[in-house]
Amino acid sequence: MATTIAISGKGGSGKTTLAAMIIRALLDRSGGAVLGVDADPNSCLGLTMGVQPVSTVAELREQARSRKPGADTLGKGLDKLRSLEYGIQQAITEAEGFDLLTMGRPEGPDCYCAVNNFLRKFIDGLSSAYGFMVVDNEAGMEHLSRRTTNNIDLLCIVTESTPVGVITAKRIFDLAKRLPISVKEIGIVWNRSEKVKQLEAIESLGYVPYDEAVFNASMQSKTIFDVGQDSPAFLAVRKILQQKLSLEEV
Repeated sequence: MATTIAISGKGGSGKTTLAAMIIRALLDRSGGAVLGVDADPNSCLGLTMGVQPVSTVAELREQARSRKPGADTLGKGLDKLRSLEYGIQQAITEAEGFDLLTMGRPEGPDCYCAVNNFLRKFIDGLSSAYGFMVVDNEAGMEHLSRRTTNNIDLLCIVTESTPVGVITAKRIFDLAKRLPISVKEIGIVWNRSEKVKQLEAIESLGYVPYDEAVFNASMQSKTIFDVGQDSPAFLAVRKILQQKLSLEEV
């Protein structure tokens, strides 16, 4: 099974950039391939990584749910869930060293229970083909509360050292503890901060300093791969992964 790293935090905290830097850092080491899962309806992870998604799981889920029983759209008599499985496999966008799966918008008012149960099992099964799976969640814990995946090895709560950021981090931590999913380790990554703050009962994984190169890349529509290896932010992310995942060369 893949080592699953989930990224959460309030909007604007920098979680998508952190997810992209984690993927890049993992690509720099030898080992299994990396699957990036963009679980934010804004779908910005691909842009940050320089990848254009083929399609989204939300589109496939809607197609599978609306398809009439017995429809033979693939010429093989596949049912809804088999069609969804085939579609997800085709929706995985291949890039250099990593793959990207984009979830898209959340469910509508109709019931998607059967499809979502299948989707969860499929993604958990899919992770066995990768060394690492990095999940960029929408603001808060919405996708995790819908149980996009059942197992998380490391949950990184991204926040800034502001009163609102601290409150949001505590709320995400409390919610993660109540969810019916397995989360082995949870901690806070202090983004655009110069030092680690200590919160009661919540581990601080480390801090990522403000980095002009990362900011400029974002403002100029460049990708995380345009940021130098000596970037202070990138070096900080590498250090966090080395400490928490016991990786020798991240």
